[in-house]
Amino acid sequence: MQKTWAIVGGGAAGFFGALRLAALCPNDRVVIIEKSAQVLAKVKISGGGRCNVTHQCFDPRALVKNYPRGLKELLGPFHKFQPGDIIEWFNLRGIELKTEEDGRIFPVTDNSQTIIDCFESEAERLGVEVWLQCGVDSILQTEDKKWFVHMQNGKTIKADGVLITSGSSGQTWRMLSNLGHTIVDPVPSLFTFRIADNRLKDLAGVSVSHGEARIEGTKHAHEGPLLVTHHGLSGPGILKLSAWAARELAEVNYNFTIRVNWDARFDKESAIDYLIDFKQEHARKQVKTYSPFKMPHRLWVSLLQSLGTVAEATWASISLKQLDLIAEAAVRSYFDVSGKNTFKDEFVTAGGIELKEVDFKTMQSKRLPGVFFAGEVLNIDAVTGGFNFQAAWTTSWIAAAGMANREE
Repeated sequence: MQKTWAIVGGGAAGFFGALRLAALCPNDRVVIIEKSAQVLAKVKISGGGRCNVTHQCFDPRALVKNYPRGLKELLGPFHKFQPGDIIEWFNLRGIELKTEEDGRIFPVTDNSQTIIDCFESEAERLGVEVWLQCGVDSILQTEDKKWFVHMQNGKTIKADGVLITSGSSGQTWRMLSNLGHTIVDPVPSLFTFRIADNRLKDLAGVSVSHGEARIEGTKHAHEGPLLVTHHGLSGPGILKLSAWAARELAEVNYNFTIRVNWDARFDKESAIDYLIDFKQEHARKQVKTYSPFKMPHRLWVSLLQSLGTVAEATWASISLKQLDLIAEAAVRSYFDVSGKNTFKDEFVTAGGIELKEVDFKTMQSKRLPGVFFAGEVLNIDAVTGGFNFQAAWTTSWIAAAGMANREE
């Protein structure tokens, strides 16, 4: 007997889950229900329109360290389906991928439409139905343990199982809350820091390759590239910090202090020792001539100017107290953050369905038998680099298998 499966949400997780389920259950009916006029909208704009499909991190134990929320829960799923598996899935369908120096993986076309075309072609081949402009209003369990999915336009579908992949949807979360699920309040995850400080003025575009940023009064600190923007600080080091500290920063309304080390090879003590040797070797040169630390000259001069007259002095005339101040500026710069800015086209949220209420062996709800979850509807989020998409691929792959096995 043919069964019907409803997929709520036509994004990355929903589409991939639908394809997997249709392949596992070729005689069944699989329907993607999307509230907007197009599917895969986030795939379209991701990675600047190139689609960062995953990351070259093939060890599940290392992979989970990129997930501030979901770290423990995803370890098992990543042993079942990880970046190597999604790469193979695309390769088998003629999609060639490439790995960039930082480990991010893109289609060789550098065009997200390549991924969208692949998905839509597979959907057509497998007979997956796509219903557009069908926002889900409610889901209700029937007496025979199936589910009615009611849409805002009046349409209804009776499904043997429902896969919910609607992302950071407040409406979906409210619906699931009314059905008994716990929803962790959503807060932004990936964002840059807004800083108004003369030391950063007119330095937009300046970056360091190996810095560290630490939030004062917390345990949160991350190393990585740091980038000065027109509004403050960004770069992988800052974005990692924003992700891991997302909830704490929301609680203080994004007003806090960070300590920046512009050259993470050094701490304060080793920086002073290094400067003492540097002073002896370059005694006759002006301090501002070039930086002894790995930072652009413009940043070096700006930091020195905040200390007064040391920039114009020669190294020979610099006192130990001034060396201490220079070291402080280089590896212990304090900045007051007074807000956040969205990072490019990344719309990542910390929050969603409480993970304890989901069976990660099947992605089935522990409270609503026959309802499955995948993607960002869950309280799972990651740093940039293709990790959010990988969580979508993995959870939807497992959810589809869970639904197919439930059929058996």
